[in-house]
Amino acid sequence: MEHFVQHLCQQHHFQTNHLLAILRAVQARYLHIPEAAIEQLADLLSIPRTQILGVVEFYSFLHLQPRGHYDILISDSITDHMLGKHAIMAYLAERLQVAVGAVRADGVVSLDNTSCTGLCDQGPAGLVNGLPLTQLDNSKIDQIAGLVNTQTPLVDWPSELFAVRDNIQQTGLLLNQPITKGEALQATFALGTSATLAEIDQSGLRGRGGAGFKTAMKWRFCSEEAETTRYVVCNADEGEPGTFKDRVLLNSYADQVFEGMTVAAAIIGAKQGFIYLRGEYLFLFEPLQAVLQNRRNAGLLGNNILGQVVDFDIEICLGAGAYICGEESALIESLEGKMGIPRNRPPYPVTQGYLGKPTVVNNVETFLAAAAIAVHGGDWFAEIGTDKSKGTKILSISGDCARPGIYEVPFGSTVQSVLDVCGADDVLGVQIGGPSGTFIANDELQRKLAFEDLATGGSFIVFNESRNILDIVNNFTHFFAHESCGFCTPCRVGTSLLKKQLDKIIEGHGSAGDVVALEELCQLVKNYSHCGLGQTAANPILSTLERYPELYQAQLKKISYEPGFDLDAALETARRMANRNDAGAHLAQIGEDHD
Repeated sequence: MEHFVQHLCQQHHFQTNHLLAILRAVQARYLHIPEAAIEQLADLLSIPRTQILGVVEFYSFLHLQPRGHYDILISDSITDHMLGKHAIMAYLAERLQVAVGAVRADGVVSLDNTSCTGLCDQGPAGLVNGLPLTQLDNSKIDQIAGLVNTQTPLVDWPSELFAVRDNIQQTGLLLNQPITKGEALQATFALGTSATLAEIDQSGLRGRGGAGFKTAMKWRFCSEEAETTRYVVCNADEGEPGTFKDRVLLNSYADQVFEGMTVAAAIIGAKQGFIYLRGEYLFLFEPLQAVLQNRRNAGLLGNNILGQVVDFDIEICLGAGAYICGEESALIESLEGKMGIPRNRPPYPVTQGYLGKPTVVNNVETFLAAAAIAVHGGDWFAEIGTDKSKGTKILSISGDCARPGIYEVPFGSTVQSVLDVCGADDVLGVQIGGPSGTFIANDELQRKLAFEDLATGGSFIVFNESRNILDIVNNFTHFFAHESCGFCTPCRVGTSLLKKQLDKIIEGHGSAGDVVALEELCQLVKNYSHCGLGQTAANPILSTLERYPELYQAQLKKISYEPGFDLDAALETARRMANRNDAGAHLAQIGEDHD
């Protein structure tokens, strides 16, 4: 181990910002991060062991105790639940003779849940040592159990167990017309970087991760910084349950994504780029490395790109299981080898990002679109969409529909038009933008996908009338409680309290006062959390409370009150006092006296 860790650190030039990559390698070899390795790393990298421990404990794919030689994780996303995940998990645990969340006594196999695998269109899905397992059923589980119990090496497992399909169901402006390798760079150098930036501005391209900041404005701000060392970062950490479009784009359109990053680098004057790839996409790592090497061989990366005085290269950095790292400043912290805790802003990454230098962070789809705009021009892109939302949006559609997969639709499309093309009938509602987004009831299906109405990073989960709204809300609420980074009290404590309060109501132990308290908790978490995770964690509850209050009321237990007690009047008093400091005490007194 000592020799292995020493060699690892040498490979990474003893850089502390490579700590996450080093720890991933140690985990892969020893099935955990041994104490001796932590001590050695602290010495070699000249950092406190507590810093290393903090990183290990922060990421769900790193462990201080050994995992099985076959570490199996099954997705706990709502889409997997809808496809029979609970029965699959129970059968897998039975066949492997291991409890969920445990390592089998012989150390051969461990089994646990993971929040989402990015395979929502082909679930129930899981991972074994980071490799994907799709469309799991009892037959596949029998096969997997046999391979595990005979300790067959993963390289000898049948390839069909790891098959991942792109499922591109509908193409449009971008996916219909992929550019040829080098085309966007040639166009950029011919037109000039300033004029190319003007074309991107003219296109109206906004960030496709969901926030929608103007791409040209972000690149211009970064290019105007006095500091000359600048970075380009591609955010491929799509951890939002129900989102998987970036996986498909990186699998089939990686050249165009990397070209978009290189166009950005030429415009802002960056020499180094990073793609932060979510840990669940380990199976894409080697293919993407091959694409990068091919681009270097073709003179599209490295020094003097296409004979111009432009030097730029791209490094792939793997996450290790932390939803919060999809937030750009948390992602940058993780790139620097730290816990992925969102930074205070300002300063923003365009002024102080990676290693304190000006940094452009954009989504995979944004770079894909930017490369196409460099070739075809701003007007080509802007003629589609709405006044405030130009171009198309690539959607990840899953759930209750005949044809789950990837759909490219013009901005301004109605929810109903999308449901029609994906084959969704008897619709109860749609979750737009994943758990952090908005639940749309079936009387709102004429609303439009656009920044001015329904902004989304791409997740589009369909639910039919057979689904239980509260099951959906419960899954999302537990997801946020699990994924909170723990930095701020409103989110760390608040998401846990939301989970417990919702559980109480769903299990039939709540009173009317508990619904009022639940809504009050939602507002506290939403308004006082440090970052977007906490600020959106209450959305599933708030959006369904607004649309389906009767469902929450139906879960409340029947209560007998003392003669003369007016519950409605007491609750109205509580509502009036909701913004006062003694509201909680008043609600507590109601519960104590009359529960």
